[in-house]
Amino acid sequence: MTPRSGPTVAIVDYGMGNRRSVFKALERAGATPKLTAHARQLRAAHGLVVPGVGAFPEAMRRLGALGLVGLLRERAGEDIPVLGICLGMQLLFERSQELGTTGGLGLLPGEVTWLNPGGLRVPHIGWNEVKFVAPSPLTEGLPQRGCAFYHAHSLAARPANVKDVLGITEYGEQLATIVGRGRVFGVQFHPEKSSANGLALLERFVAVCAETAPESEALWGEMARP
Repeated sequence: MTPRSGPTVAIVDYGMGNRRSVFKALERAGATPKLTAHARQLRAAHGLVVPGVGAFPEAMRRLGALGLVGLLRERAGEDIPVLGICLGMQLLFERSQELGTTGGLGLLPGEVTWLNPGGLRVPHIGWNEVKFVAPSPLTEGLPQRGCAFYHAHSLAARPANVKDVLGITEYGEQLATIVGRGRVFGVQFHPEKSSANGLALLERFVAVCAETAPESEALWGEMARP
């Protein structure tokens, strides 16, 4: 058997998000990424990434049409590492108020609402500081006080439990921009567009995935056939 070069991280391919950019960034971070919507492959992966750019209701509609809502809940319940990026982070919560009320994956308690930054521009676009407010395997090795990442969003998650907030950003209000509970993580910014800081964060997620990874490519090949 040939050892794997890195844990298999499945990028959920539901047609929304910077999938190819995330794929390349995960490769650089040491993962073996797979872009897929096949249930068997998502069940076989050592970690899952939910990307996303666009509207929350359409994202949930597409996930539902592919039969992936229950599967993502199932995998998170099995303590498999999950990372939501941008809209993908918002989908982790119970509901969103974008274009009416839409239910989410419900992996984290709370909801998503429109930004309310006073006189600042919406959407929030560009580099901004994220302050780390709680220890997390996702930010180990990064500067203890926080660092800058690239943001692009008009809505924000409002976690119901402050213990789920791992990083915050000031943009006319205090925003939860890194969240997590157990091995379910979300980042509101785009690590795949955030240069060295984003790569370091993805490397930490890949390290968490490696803790769950079997030792051989053969096991992935046997389990992951569509």
